[in-house]
Amino acid sequence: MKIKHFYLPTLLFIVFAMSSCVAQKEYDALASEKTTLENQKATLEEQMDIANEKLNRLEVQLANLSKDKDALQSDFDIVDKELKEVKSEYNRIKQLYDNLLSNSGQLNRDLGKQQQRLLAIEDDLEVERKKNEELAEDLSKREARVAELERLIAEKDQAVQQLKKKVTDALLNFSEGDLSVEVKNGKVYVSLAEKLLFGSGSTKVDTKGVTALKQLAGVLSGNSDLNVVVEGHTDNVPISRKSQYMSDNWDLSVMRATSIVKILVDNGVNPKIVTASGKGEYIPIAENDTAENKALNRRTEIILTPKLDELFQILENY
Repeated sequence: MKIKHFYLPTLLFIVFAMSSCVAQKEYDALASEKTTLENQKATLEEQMDIANEKLNRLEVQLANLSKDKDALQSDFDIVDKELKEVKSEYNRIKQLYDNLLSNSGQLNRDLGKQQQRLLAIEDDLEVERKKNEELAEDLSKREARVAELERLIAEKDQAVQQLKKKVTDALLNFSEGDLSVEVKNGKVYVSLAEKLLFGSGSTKVDTKGVTALKQLAGVLSGNSDLNVVVEGHTDNVPISRKSQYMSDNWDLSVMRATSIVKILVDNGVNPKIVTASGKGEYIPIAENDTAENKALNRRTEIILTPKLDELFQILENY
């Protein structure tokens, strides 16, 4: 009977020490997890090119949150297992207590400590469960926002393709050498050669160019869901006829872009969505080393971009 009494407190001390170590490690891990989650933040900017990058970033964050959720679930399972083990140990000690009631003094003290440990672990388990539920809710909200972003981007891409088709159909009667229509970076680029629009050094649009611009305006008129930028471009040959208002290629490109904007607006395009921009000789598409390449650089680009207010609003609220 004395041998059993000596063995029991030692065994209880070992069990209590092991449980305390596990609880401390669990608390440290949870504190670290909480700090990591609180430090996550997504910085999103209102540019379409950067919007795609931000979407990728969100997807990476979503994957990390899924991993964190799995890690928390694993921790939850470990704590739950510990709880079951402690409950089992508690039941064993309770049985010993009933069998060794004559030695109740020491046993009661050990049993009280074990009960406190059990209650502490149950509290930790409840905290862990609530954190897991909060993480699952947050993950669900993030998934919904990502799904909405993907839907809006798909709609934007579809709108861009439809706009490209409308513009292409409207300008079918012009040759490939006069103009081209293509999609780049989620925008529709209508590139018009100088020979279609202007005489050498002139800022007045030729008759053929006016016809093309009127046909394009027919597609754009009444549409306020676009941003239209008209960019004038030149080669690197200095202008031969200077005036008070035009002293270099930059002035020439701006004045040409403005002339085109006025024709578009006069034919029904909302002036609030149109911007005239001159790039001069500084964004060539070919080396200015041959007459053919210089002709390619003397162009006007009309850039059509669907408005993305709804998409940027979601990004700002993320």
